Amino acid sequence: MSIPIVVRRLLPTEAELFRAIRLEALQAHPSAFGAALETEAGKPGVWFAQTLGDNAVFAAWRAADLLGIAGYHREPTPKQRHKALLWTMYVRETARGSGAADTLVEAVIAHARTEVEALLLAVGVHNEPACRLYRRHGFVEYGREPQALKVGDVYYDEIMMRLAF
Repeated sequence: MSIPIVVRRLLPTEAELFRAIRLEALQAHPSAFGAALETEAGKPGVWFAQTLGDNAVFAAWRAADLLGIAGYHREPTPKQRHKALLWTMYVRETARGSGAADTLVEAVIAHARTEVEALLLAVGVHNEPACRLYRRHGFVEYGREPQALKVGDVYYDEIMMRLAF
């Protein structure tokens, strides 16, 4: 019998755990995130705690093993509070293919359904597995941003996707 994957929201008291996996994600896949490792590595633990307090960040676990994370950020202004952003989606290499990514996306979608009318995300054109994941959960492309990210001397285009409720 396999051990099930459990998803739960990270608490601000788990800032160091969040910091470690977030920095791992930024180091392993710099072209997949708008944030830069060198910027976030210098931020204090209180910044990561505040981020967890201001956003819903979900973590997927198999027993004591942290498999991945996915964040939810609701727009704060009155004219934009009807939508939110799925961000910081990352599943560790050893957990890919385990169902953790689907479970994390489902958790963010379930949370979003209780608060907003639409969930948005941006994903690299080059990241076909992630594109397939989001399409599988009903996200549709609504635009592309050429040269959305620049890592070193290399540009990366991004697909903008939306899931309406």
